[in-house]
Amino acid sequence: MERNDILRDKQRIVIKVGTSTITYEETGNINLDKLEKFVRILINLRNKGKEVIVVSSGAVGVGRNALGLKHRPETESEKQACAAVGQGRLMMIYEKLFNEYGQLTAQVLLTKESITNTTCRKNARQTFDELFKMGVVPIVNENDAISVDELSYGNFGDNDTLAAYVARLVEADLLILMSDIDGLYTDDPRQNKNARFIHTVGRINRKLENMAKGASSDYGTGGMATKIKAAKIATAAGADMIIANGNNIYLINDVMSGKKVGTLFLSKQHQEEYESELAPQKAEYRRQEKRKRKGTQPEVTVEQ
Repeated sequence: MERNDILRDKQRIVIKVGTSTITYEETGNINLDKLEKFVRILINLRNKGKEVIVVSSGAVGVGRNALGLKHRPETESEKQACAAVGQGRLMMIYEKLFNEYGQLTAQVLLTKESITNTTCRKNARQTFDELFKMGVVPIVNENDAISVDELSYGNFGDNDTLAAYVARLVEADLLILMSDIDGLYTDDPRQNKNARFIHTVGRINRKLENMAKGASSDYGTGGMATKIKAAKIATAAGADMIIANGNNIYLINDVMSGKKVGTLFLSKQHQEEYESELAPQKAEYRRQEKRKRKGTQPEVTVEQ
């Protein structure tokens, strides 16, 4: 079976866009060209009958830029102030772009309590369900601008984790994380020329978690470790998850058509049907291509 067999019938999709995907890293300003393309892709998914939730980073970065800060917020109050300024600006742009296609949107700001507290979780799910019935596209972010009881609930810390919790909350079929990386490698490809790309991940084990690296962007907060954490949450809840490079926003279309882009993390129901898969090492690529043409290429797997 091919990747297309897993992805073609996905109905409820959570798509997270990272700060580096929708802003210019040099300035922190919104990349309007890319954001407009992103909205058109979402509209097309809606036209196909899909239900879409957007988890959008960028509020703190946009607020930071609007306030003229040259550095990342260093205190919680500074981060909250940037979020309060940036969230309204970011949502205003989303609404304008969606309105051009007659698509309603809703801003949904969540705290960790919204997901972990039984009553709050029930109310949040009811809200999402009603929005789906009304044909509205929810745009989600963490409510950074308010204080919560962190001793009891904590916070999400990054939007990769938030997106995974949202996927679990709404029982999504698929979670797509658009970031500044192609996907998961066996090592940092910038430092190790023999690092191999991981096309498909079955079960997540400690060896895989040790491959995670830190954040690569001054504006973003989520490194590979947060994406592995998100994958564990989403796949355990029954959602397949894909990490893809947001530099090319049209990769979302490739993902939905089943093309082998990004790293696919298999949900628990697919782990028995499919195996992990690594890209061949560069030195072996030609030999494996010949084997593939002859139908004799062996399976390449990630150790479980």
